[in-house]
Amino acid sequence: MTLSGLEQFLQRGGPALWVIAGLSVLTLTIILWKAWRLARAGAWTSAATERAVRCWCDGQRDQATALLAPRRSLRAQVAYAAMRSSTDSAMPESAAREETTRVARQLLHQSRTGLRALELIAVIAPLIGLLGTVLGMIEAFQALQDSGSQADPTVLAGGIWEALLTTAAGMCVAIPASVALAWFESVIETVQADMEDAATRIFTAPDSATHTSLAST
Repeated sequence: MTLSGLEQFLQRGGPALWVIAGLSVLTLTIILWKAWRLARAGAWTSAATERAVRCWCDGQRDQATALLAPRRSLRAQVAYAAMRSSTDSAMPESAAREETTRVARQLLHQSRTGLRALELIAVIAPLIGLLGTVLGMIEAFQALQDSGSQADPTVLAGGIWEALLTTAAGMCVAIPASVALAWFESVIETVQADMEDAATRIFTAPDSATHTSLAST
């Protein structure tokens, strides 16, 4: 479709179709930005954190913290916070767990940035399309009434299908937004589960002294 053809198509749908076109651009931008942000946060990589947690559970605590210290992924930051908190002699275990929970909650909140916008677009895009269709139908029937006995059914049919364009366009925007929202939420839920698992294993791991004594027996 050429640029002039696209403009003509948008003009047929009226203001509602222009709004939906703007929402489509915004939706694509948010999806690409969110995927990039999650990729940078290591949402799809967990090998390094898993390796560090295993080292921690095996008593190799210095090696475990060294593995996680330079990493900025979501899982790594929570696991590192749990390791630092659990080795702080001035902090009781309950406070260490609370501090780890605070770090995890903050990171998860940051990872959910932009999801509300996708959710809003998925809700309002079909409604805007429906509104445009209703307004277009009103105009079509008003034109039919004004024509009186000289009414042409083809004019009415043309007005109706042009009005229905906005409903179809609204759904075309809402469906990808809903799919992307569900996908991002699934990814974040997986990250949250991995965070909880890593923190629990870190806090319940035996002390290094216990590993040393077991190894010597």
